[in-house]
Amino acid sequence: MRFSVWPSYERSWDEVLALATWAEQAGFDGCWYADHFMPQTEDDSVGVGPAYECWTMLAAIGACVPRLLLTSMVSPVTIHHPVVLAKRAATVDHITGGRAVLGLGAGWQVNEHREYGFELPEPGERVTRFEEAIRAIHELLRDDAVPFDPRPSSMELLVGTGSPRMMRITARWADVWNTWGNPEERARRTEVFLQACDAVGRDPGTVRRSSQALFFLTDDDVTRDKLRARAPQDRSLVGGAAELIDMVGTYVEAGVDELAIPDFTLGATPEQRLATYQRLHAEVLSAFV
Repeated sequence: MRFSVWPSYERSWDEVLALATWAEQAGFDGCWYADHFMPQTEDDSVGVGPAYECWTMLAAIGACVPRLLLTSMVSPVTIHHPVVLAKRAATVDHITGGRAVLGLGAGWQVNEHREYGFELPEPGERVTRFEEAIRAIHELLRDDAVPFDPRPSSMELLVGTGSPRMMRITARWADVWNTWGNPEERARRTEVFLQACDAVGRDPGTVRRSSQALFFLTDDDVTRDKLRARAPQDRSLVGGAAELIDMVGTYVEAGVDELAIPDFTLGATPEQRLATYQRLHAEVLSAFV
């Protein structure tokens, strides 16, 4: 099992660099970074607050921190032209010595598309365009008949999805399938993914699997009950260290290769977030090293 940190795109460069530096020293395997242009809002209004640019941040982390894998979560092809995105990711891969993972998505966040002037088609057309984009990127990076240079040596293509049609596209073209979910939700989606692999003739054992969930570490019974009632049920892990160890173990048993821990629920300040990561590492994740 690989473990990765996932700092919010709202965090300062100093905090992101400090987290990545600590994570590498602590034995984490990767750093994920969301590719968005503004914060999401419940009513799709303009998001107020910083949203640092994903690929610039990944290149900077990679130049400063020499070992972590660097994953975009995920770059929407509604915003990034596939040729430009392939060139950008390949460049970051060379800068970082082969550590980039190109995460791709069909695009979904309404406010960033509207406010920056990017078209966001209806879901069906969006998925059709996504399939065209990932096929083009796949051929640019791996088909010797297509002139494209520089190429990465072995950069993985990751798709984050839970929908059946997108899963079939993932099974055909991607190296990594990613989805949100607690162990129960992950198991439900895995059944759909296995069906997608069968539909396109792909051996599911050749697709690496990654996942992420919101972590809530607490030893207080009252706090735990309140969190379980309030946190998103299908994507949250809530409990004390022993309970979280059991939950993470379920991912391992299900064949998940990498689990990312977002910092979204870990504290209100940089110091609190880092302290929670440190506690999770010491009390939960170390059980799997």
